[in-house]
Order: sequence, then C-alpha cells, then structure tokens
Amino acid sequence: MPKARKKKTPITATATSDSGSTSSNPHTTRTLIRRFHVLLKKQRQLQKNISSACNAQEVQEVEREIEEMGGLAAYQRMSSIGQGTDRGGGSEKVLMKWLVGMGSSKRDGKGKLSLLEVGALKPDNYVSCASWIDTTPMDLRSRHPAIIEQDFLCIDVNEHRERWDIVSLSLVINFVPEPKDRGRMLTLAHTFLRSSGLLFLALPLPCVENSRYLTFELLQSLMTAIGFVEIEKKWRQGGKMAYWLYRKVQPDGSSSPREFKKKSVCRQGKRNNFCILLK
Repeated sequence: MPKARKKKTPITATATSDSGSTSSNPHTTRTLIRRFHVLLKKQRQLQKNISSACNAQEVQEVEREIEEMGGLAAYQRMSSIGQGTDRGGGSEKVLMKWLVGMGSSKRDGKGKLSLLEVGALKPDNYVSCASWIDTTPMDLRSRHPAIIEQDFLCIDVNEHRERWDIVSLSLVINFVPEPKDRGRMLTLAHTFLRSSGLLFLALPLPCVENSRYLTFELLQSLMTAIGFVEIEKKWRQGGKMAYWLYRKVQPDGSSSPREFKKKSVCRQGKRNNFCILLK
C-alpha cells in the first residue's frame, strides 16, 4: 500500500506565526520578502501575455512556488515582521514629535487633523494623540477589525481627493514590488492631501543610501517633481531607517516627472536595486 504523501509545510512557517512575534532571523525575513517580490513581479509580467501556452505554464509554476512559501498571507506576515519595532518600526513617534514641534497639537478651536495611516499594523498607533488627530488606519491585509482592508493603489481617487491633512507611508513604499507603483503611490498621496497637507515617508536607509538607482538628491528632485517640499528629515550614518516630512505644494517646474520614467544608474558597485519611477 503506497505511503500517504506528506503535505508540504510552507517555508515561512518556521519564520513567522500569527502571534505577530518578530523574533525571526532578520536575514531570513529579508530573503523571503525579496523572493516574494521577485515572484509577484514575474507573475504580473507573465499574466500580461498569458495567452501563450509557455507563459501559462510559467504562471502556474510561479503560483505554485508562492503557495509553497505560504501564499500572500505569509507575505503579509513577513512584511509585518519586517515593520516590527525591532526592525525600525514604531515610526509614528517620529511623526508625532515633528507635529508637536510644529504646533499642530494646539488646535485652538479648529477640528482634529485627519490622518490616513497606510500599512497600519495596529489600530492604536496614534491613540495618545486622539484629542487632536483623527486617524484612519489602512492595510492591504487587515489584522484588526478597526483597520480598513484596502489596497492604497486601488482607492477611489475622486472620493479621497484633497480629503486628508496627513498621509503616512511608513515602511510601505519598500514593500511595493513595482518601481512605477511606488511612484504612483507618492503621486496619489499628493492627490489625496489637502492644500499644504503633510506626507510622512519612512524607508529603510539602504533603499536610498545604498541603491544603484536612487540617491538622497535624486529622491528630493523626484518629490519636487510630484509637488512636495521637504520640511523635516531624520537619518544617521550606519542607521536602519530614514524619515521625511513633506508639505504639499504645486510643482514649480524645476524638476519634470519625465526625468523619472526610466531607471538610470547613479552608482556602481555592490548595491541594491531599489528604485522609484513615475509614469
């Protein structure tokens, strides 16, 4: 009598759990997330021309590998681990400190500031500011009833146009597989912000400091082209994270979005391929 085939255990099972623990090996987490990014990008490319029998077979192989890794649910859990406080998470403290320093906590009879927190892992990150900030937490895969489950890239533009005082994209852009979708996310944030609204951006420092295609200067030019002016930044040499606070303005024409439609090598050597492109 043939032996029953043992069901494969997703390779992410040993690296994460539903408890939200961030005790997994950082190198393992990064490696798995990068592999997910490669597979998801390949899946999108193949699906554009799935009429080919060869492509259809490749799509099946890619989807099988994604499933063996634990599926998209595992990808979200690994992303959450990558955003834990021991990996550079908890960035809301940086934003709150900046806002208090700007005097934004003193409303003087004005209503609360509306904050759209994209990629929220917890619903209460800004609970200490509840008297002056009205927060709407959102994530691609909600892990709490109070967090809206929504793909930011699929939000109804007309419904959210100039609706928010603050948009937070903390450790979000770096989890978007496609460079043009990263740029679109920043452009949408500009569209959703009210006049003079604020964008909080947080990225792992190597995304800018050690990228083949992106530098601090290039990022600043890209943000200017979209229509943002930098008012705060925080990072240190050898650190893990970089933070920026931008104010929405009208593009002044000093940088053109056309300059950021194609990848351009800025630096040689052993570097990562993180890039942001505009459509």
